Amino acid sequence: MKLRQNVRHWAAKKALTTPIVGEKARAKLVDLHTSIFLDKTDESNRDEREAHLDDFFAATMDTYVAALDAGFTEAEAREVTHIQANFDFFNHGWAEMMEFPGDELEEHYRRYESFFVAHNITIDDPLGDFRPVGGIADAPATPDAMEEGAFENAVAGFADDVYLDDGEQIHKGGDTEEPEDVSLEQSPGVSDEDAPADD
Repeated sequence: MKLRQNVRHWAAKKALTTPIVGEKARAKLVDLHTSIFLDKTDESNRDEREAHLDDFFAATMDTYVAALDAGFTEAEAREVTHIQANFDFFNHGWAEMMEFPGDELEEHYRRYESFFVAHNITIDDPLGDFRPVGGIADAPATPDAMEEGAFENAVAGFADDVYLDDGEQIHKGGDTEEPEDVSLEQSPGVSDEDAPADD
């Protein structure tokens, strides 16, 4: 799928893998992701989805770190979590929040199948082993939206690899090198700066 990548993504990676600092960054990143995706849906749906998304994205932060530990690049680990989210959106019928169309779900799953299988992640159970013991908040489904097929925020045609948009061009593959001058202070939640890390 197509993702942005800039220095704040690298800083977030550093923060999430650093003790103590990681918890602060995690909370801010969860807030940012919930906000980004709620902005894609009608205002009437936002309140009822917010707690679910907060819980879901908090769990995917653990997935992200596990994917890094498994040897995936920053972009690949982040893509894994976005795929999880799109599985969840699909299951809830939240078509307007999906980043790629529903007919690409299987292809995205297959690219990371070994990791997903190792952690019991499926399209039907997007969190697998990363589901919190206490579960996550429920949110109502909107199956009619899925049937209408209005994937207005989905970008098709990028299911065969991770594609990185650096603001100037799009690079295929997630093996970009980490900048040498990345600071923890550039991560959302670590400093007072609240600029988003995009996603």
